[in-house]
Amino acid sequence: MKNIVILISGGGSNMAAIVRTAQQQDWARTLGARVAAVVSNKADAKGLAFAREQGIATEVLDHKAFDSREAFDAALAEVIDRYDPAVVVLAGFMRILTPGFVARYAGRLVNIHPSLLPAFTGLHTHQRALEAGCKFAGCTVHLVTAELDVGPILEQAVVPVLEGDTADTLAARVLTQEHVIYPRAVVGLLQKQ
Repeated sequence: MKNIVILISGGGSNMAAIVRTAQQQDWARTLGARVAAVVSNKADAKGLAFAREQGIATEVLDHKAFDSREAFDAALAEVIDRYDPAVVVLAGFMRILTPGFVARYAGRLVNIHPSLLPAFTGLHTHQRALEAGCKFAGCTVHLVTAELDVGPILEQAVVPVLEGDTADTLAARVLTQEHVIYPRAVVGLLQKQ
């Protein structure tokens, strides 16, 4: 069985979309894959409750308990490696990862970013797209590299920017597309293994 480990920091809507798609498409039978664990750096992350309700193992590793980013990433890798992951999915995991951690999971560590990369790396993507006068926005699933938001692109989805959009209304429209393309990108990675 190919194990998927998903890292979250909050509500976990992308994690939930992946879990639901895995159930609907019976990834265990069709791909020999399953979501094995959901790991959070925050004990109060709402997505942990959803994962538990689905019978998925959950773990919490508080980054504040570590003296350095490297120490946290080393401990996080130990937790992840217990599940022998084929794919590690960042789904709203709000930590910048060290180059050593990224290298450990090279080619199987994925992230979703709420812009059409390479445009608008980093934070506040929707507001920046509106301020730039973009007619379209979207989201990108990419392999994670040591450089923030520049790894090879696996999937993208485009949404129109509508007259009167705010950062929040645009974010909500983009999020619906994230829930479509993220599971599809995970399937694509699993099929290459």
